[in-house]
Amino acid sequence: MPHTHEVTNQVPLPYGHNTAEDPAMLAALHRAGADWVLPELHELGRLAGTEQAAEWGRLANENEPVLHTHDRFGHRIDEVEFHPAWHELMTIAVEHGLHAAPWQDARPGAHTARAAKFYLWSQVEAGHGCPISMTYAAVPALRTTPELAGWLEPLLAARHYDFGLREPHGKRGLIAGMSMTEKQGGSDVRTNTTVALPAGDGTYHLTGHKWFTSAPMSDVFLTLAQAPGGLSCFVLPRVLPDGTRNALRIQRLKDKLGNRSNASCELEYEEAVGWLVGEEGRGVRTIIEMVNMTRLDCTLGAAAGMRVAVQRAVQHATHRKAFGAELIHQPLMRNVLADLSLESEAATTVALRLAEATDRSLGGDEDEADFRRLALAVTKYWTCKRGPAHAAEALECLGGNGYAEESGMPRIYREAPLVSIWEGSGNVAALDALRAMARNPRSVDAYFAELEAAAGADRHLDAAVAGLRKQLGDTSELEYRTRRVVEQMAVTLQAALLVRHAPAAVADAFCASRLGGDHGAAFGTLPTGVDTETLISRAAMVQA
Repeated sequence: MPHTHEVTNQVPLPYGHNTAEDPAMLAALHRAGADWVLPELHELGRLAGTEQAAEWGRLANENEPVLHTHDRFGHRIDEVEFHPAWHELMTIAVEHGLHAAPWQDARPGAHTARAAKFYLWSQVEAGHGCPISMTYAAVPALRTTPELAGWLEPLLAARHYDFGLREPHGKRGLIAGMSMTEKQGGSDVRTNTTVALPAGDGTYHLTGHKWFTSAPMSDVFLTLAQAPGGLSCFVLPRVLPDGTRNALRIQRLKDKLGNRSNASCELEYEEAVGWLVGEEGRGVRTIIEMVNMTRLDCTLGAAAGMRVAVQRAVQHATHRKAFGAELIHQPLMRNVLADLSLESEAATTVALRLAEATDRSLGGDEDEADFRRLALAVTKYWTCKRGPAHAAEALECLGGNGYAEESGMPRIYREAPLVSIWEGSGNVAALDALRAMARNPRSVDAYFAELEAAAGADRHLDAAVAGLRKQLGDTSELEYRTRRVVEQMAVTLQAALLVRHAPAAVADAFCASRLGGDHGAAFGTLPTGVDTETLISRAAMVQA
């Protein structure tokens, strides 16, 4: 039967390209004054496009972390074993400064440069981005307590991935984790019941059960517990200064839909030793900037998933024939691919604009800080919501081949819902936007100032801005309407950014379809007259 197995009409493997050849990302870096990162970014982009990098991602997910609660002699060890591919991914991420490195980098646009690298490397494998993101986000919380920051920040920012449970002072670099939620409250952390009692020596002893703790082999964890003065933030090392293991007991690893390379666990504190971060009773206020930093990475992660998904779809359509012609030349497929590309570019543009706002707000720009506070909540809600639908449509472009694990598309699809849940699911993010507007009216002014910078350039955008002002002026049942309002805010912001910074073909198609009402519920319903060639070409893989 050899003749029946002759292989034809198959698509080349999606390797050998440079993921840094991304026009929306490169333009955002230029606007933020972060062009200095381009040599390193292209080095990382070329590596991200290799078959070796893809193999690391596959192996890390197919060989999931394994929990070892005890050693062979019966001693409690609470260790999680990872496949070597996980450590390869982590090593590359840390060496390229995707973790806390920008906090000690005085160059302009350091956080935007880091965001671009996180966006690129997340396209290889998303799971390891969790501990990388938490390490990045831990620094602003620790800075509320200078003596702790002075000890931990240089090690969190060091470009050395030094895996293994050892006393933090003896390591070349540290990874940070978060341990916030409990089974009775989830996002409602004020209902936490974990107790922290002063030990009389400047430390606290914590007792309680955490329901979701990400990356349990991290060196230190930020956590919330009820101290005598109320809900407070603490930092707990896995190994204490005397070399003994802290009483952090891993009960089990979570069996998750996706993100399977990364261990998530239930963690029990048995009078675990911790140090107070910030003031007693101000735990949420202390931790909120950490949450905002990880929300930024949620938007970057969603954009990264969209980018790799549409690139795979375009690459498949370019080389696959059906019904007598390459898919890329068939009108309906071009509509789908152009629509997917449009959504991807909008997500990338707004995510990197928020990274730029992070740089500027850290530099003392209060208007940018106000804009970021509201725009981040709005964008986190919408961009992360769009990810799963985008992944499903991109997968379908490959037909049955896309449904097979070896295509890599199912992993992208399973990963997509996570960022919408992480750091507050849809309702939490939408209501946070509402809270930001109520507590800080200046954030509303800053948001509309960003939209007004594009005034007069597109009639659909002008109408959308006017409609938003009317919606926000109507406070009746506003909480009930929050999702709809926040969705419109997010899409309008994306449109304004594309009108200002993207080619006319991109901006016109986005405004007509997303704001002008000329778009269906599914991807692939763009209006006629759209420049599909430009849209699709911006998503095509570029050889390294």
